[in-house]
Amino acid sequence: MLQTVLYASVRLMLRFYAGLMLKMDIHHKGLLPAGPKIFVPNHPSATDPFMIHLVSREQMNVLITETAFSVPVFGWFLQKVREIPVPLENGGVSLDHACRTLQEGRSVVIFTEGQISPPDGSFWPPRTGAARLALRTGVPVIPVGIFLRRELGTTIRSKIAGSHTEGYWYLRGPYAMTIGQPMQFCGDCEDRQYVRQVTETIMHQIRLLAHESEQRTKRLNLAVSSM
Repeated sequence: MLQTVLYASVRLMLRFYAGLMLKMDIHHKGLLPAGPKIFVPNHPSATDPFMIHLVSREQMNVLITETAFSVPVFGWFLQKVREIPVPLENGGVSLDHACRTLQEGRSVVIFTEGQISPPDGSFWPPRTGAARLALRTGVPVIPVGIFLRRELGTTIRSKIAGSHTEGYWYLRGPYAMTIGQPMQFCGDCEDRQYVRQVTETIMHQIRLLAHESEQRTKRLNLAVSSM
């Protein structure tokens, strides 16, 4: 009960913030299938794990670096809404956790780059977690392409668990997400070559969707400037 109330309350606040500070533009290429899904976005900013909750009304759990769970209050919130911690070592533990979440009927979000994208707007090579999770569970993958104007972001330095960290946050400006068509995969999750092939297939779609988000943002900006 507490989880449901917390999740609904924060999602409402995120929608309010997105409407006030972000020119949020979310476009679905088609209807989302029923049941649990694996949302796989690119990761241009530290804001993404929050805004990704706006792509669907259903509750979803995001794989987030384990260090975030040690932040006072915030870490408590992450635990209560059942986000999934990703340890710096032995990431297989988080995949097992995500697999159980999917089997319980809830969707998960995994950022396939594993870290915030390069500042030049390109992408890091994808990691194989999303592909392995899809092959283990048979759950559909939903690729998501995010675009934002990186020059409008802010670098925030903080100290978490005794270590100094630096995060790139996007707090205002155009923020576009394009949610792609479901992708279904089957096969051996222990076949490394096939897992890499599936990973590249997913990442290819993410790149295309991120480019589509970028082009749509540019068209919207041109339309606004010409009014």
